[in-house]
Amino acid sequence: MATHKSEFLQILEARGFIQDCTDYEGLDAALTSGAAPAYIGFDCTAPSLHVGSLVQIMMLRWLQKTGHKPIVLMGGGTTKIGDPSGKDEARKLLDAQGIAENMAGIRKVFANYVDFGDGSADAMMADNDEWLSGLNYIEFLRDYGRHFSINRMLTFDSVKLRLEREQPLSFLEFNYMLLQAYDFLELNRRYGCRLQMGGSDQWGNIVNGIDLTRRVGGAEVYGLTTPLLTTAGGAKMGKTASGAVWLNAEMLSPYQFWQYWRNTADADVAKFLKLFTELPLEEIARLATLQGAEINDAKITLANEVTTLAHGAEAAAAAAATARETFEAGGAGADLPTVEISAGDLGDGISVVQLFVQTGLAKSGKEAKRLIGEGGARVNDASVTDVGAMYGPAAFDEGPLKLSAGKKRHALAKLV
Repeated sequence: MATHKSEFLQILEARGFIQDCTDYEGLDAALTSGAAPAYIGFDCTAPSLHVGSLVQIMMLRWLQKTGHKPIVLMGGGTTKIGDPSGKDEARKLLDAQGIAENMAGIRKVFANYVDFGDGSADAMMADNDEWLSGLNYIEFLRDYGRHFSINRMLTFDSVKLRLEREQPLSFLEFNYMLLQAYDFLELNRRYGCRLQMGGSDQWGNIVNGIDLTRRVGGAEVYGLTTPLLTTAGGAKMGKTASGAVWLNAEMLSPYQFWQYWRNTADADVAKFLKLFTELPLEEIARLATLQGAEINDAKITLANEVTTLAHGAEAAAAAAATARETFEAGGAGADLPTVEISAGDLGDGISVVQLFVQTGLAKSGKEAKRLIGEGGARVNDASVTDVGAMYGPAAFDEGPLKLSAGKKRHALAKLV
């Protein structure tokens, strides 16, 4: 592949963001001829995005840093249908209030990554409900449906995989591809958008949008996808045993977020530093050479850099300080996840099993008992071996109880 002329593509190529592009040469030319608007869509299926969306968010950040205009498209309209891409079953449909609440939570994420404004390279946020909800179905099918081939749509992975597994795909979901394609056409008409970006599972949707925009609007537009990211262990990014790694502090504390990155597998450190931080590649190469215990320095750097982008430098520093106090000094850092237990609920005492379940360190009593039986449970840094152990009011006389599940997961139980 020839060397890219545009700084944006140079950075993305060097840092591992690119999977496929519909036309490298054409896109490169568009990016070197002025500020090019580009978009990524985010459906409002939850009150926050999680780290599975962070590759796309970082692409928008790099787009702006290289002089182009990021368009954050909120899927207020498409969320009413649900994207079948990568799904084995239909998404739960949300009502208008639920979508609005989720959208408000997601909006908070982007203010930490891009600058919004009215300038040529300032980010903007749009909502596809603005044009989708007012569509006349018959007119839409007549004007745009004729540009879509059912034969071709059946070859896209989002459809083909569901059908191969004999899992139902509703006509409602099948329409999603038409609506996402129409988004690109509208964004091109309204804002001169030249590029749609997304994960590689969106390739079919992106190609449909390019074809529709070229046929109806006559504009040259482009598509760029990223690899579907997994950890070295094969797990999908954004999920852990204890749940999703949310980007909003209201849903996951900055300390827990920091800890997620601190616990990165050795084999993933260099890759994650390239994708999720802005450290120079030379520094990343140096960190990638660290071996043995020194690799922890690279992991701490990763956690600090990613948390600073998501939550600010102050929150990252506080999380790092809590980690040092918790792990190195054996203390109970102030930012550890905390569960409050009322004196009325405590009564004469609470079992150690209940404590681990209530603090979220175990999903069930059975899991808590297994943790204790395997020697992985500690209270105030002392090993717990008795599954019937009880903790009464006196156990809280010197402050909250620090509970630990293994070496890396900690929480506090506080009596109120």
